[in-house]
Amino acid sequence: MKTISRRGLVAVATALGLSLGASAHAADIDSIHFLIPGGAGGGWDGTARGTGEALTKAGIVGQASYENMSGGGGGKAIAHLIEIADTADDTLMVNSTPIVIRSLQKVFPQSFRDLTPVAGTIGDYAALVVGKDSQVQDFAALAEAFKSDPTKVSIGGGSVAGSMDHIVAALIMKSAGGKPTDVKYVPYDAGGKAMAGLLSGEIMALSTGFGEAIDLAKQDQVRILCVTAPKRLDIAADVPTCGEAGAEGAEFVNWRGFFGPPGLSAEKRQAYQAAFAKMYDTPEWEAVRTRNGWVDIYNPGDDFTAFLEKQEQEIGGLMKELGFL
Repeated sequence: MKTISRRGLVAVATALGLSLGASAHAADIDSIHFLIPGGAGGGWDGTARGTGEALTKAGIVGQASYENMSGGGGGKAIAHLIEIADTADDTLMVNSTPIVIRSLQKVFPQSFRDLTPVAGTIGDYAALVVGKDSQVQDFAALAEAFKSDPTKVSIGGGSVAGSMDHIVAALIMKSAGGKPTDVKYVPYDAGGKAMAGLLSGEIMALSTGFGEAIDLAKQDQVRILCVTAPKRLDIAADVPTCGEAGAEGAEFVNWRGFFGPPGLSAEKRQAYQAAFAKMYDTPEWEAVRTRNGWVDIYNPGDDFTAFLEKQEQEIGGLMKELGFL
């Protein structure tokens, strides 16, 4: 069956006096190929496909394609992007906080410095939650119990010891005046299992992403003790920040953003940044963002690099204190 090119389709539509909407106008960027370091259905996959959806539907990008490349804790995709750098100026790799953590842990030899940081685009703050029927009414009560006898305060997470959930719990307790090494962390191999452990009473509290926490709070399954944001979030104005609750300085965001290959030209990087900035003001992005419960944290270029360097220093210091480095 013969296919008609995009150029031919536009020509036909013009001849017939038809409108193709935003797609009939020249896009700011012809195409983006999104490289995803994990499998379908995960957070990286959802971020790349949701971003591509908004960019193309808004007419900012002509077309988007996607490639899932699991392996090596994300290291396989990083190595691939470096290898094809000379011919990959149309490729953006999605990533998040684990690129910092796993680089520190030497899961793979590269770091964000081996790529071209383009922009951080969305984030998910962390939260500490308890079951709706828990006797722990607020964070102050949890912190008091922890400082009194940390062996009786078990905090779970949906990942292994030394991972993001563990680090966040340690950061919050340290900021509240406790010893981060005293955190009795109980690892689960998935968020759903960790939540089951909380609701069954296996653990006293759960360290998790705020997006997941707010959904469960709306279902009246949990009570959120605090969120690691610098200020209260509009979506949950009654939830205090961890700083307000007594853990001053306990701020953390699991950012997600995009990296180009090493050697990406300044012109192309700026074009990507301009496209992301423009995307935020579109109804197409708002629909995607709202559907996924994402928080906008646009952080382009050198600001993104500075943020990554600061996070690496903070997380690295805490991981050393906990004995994971």
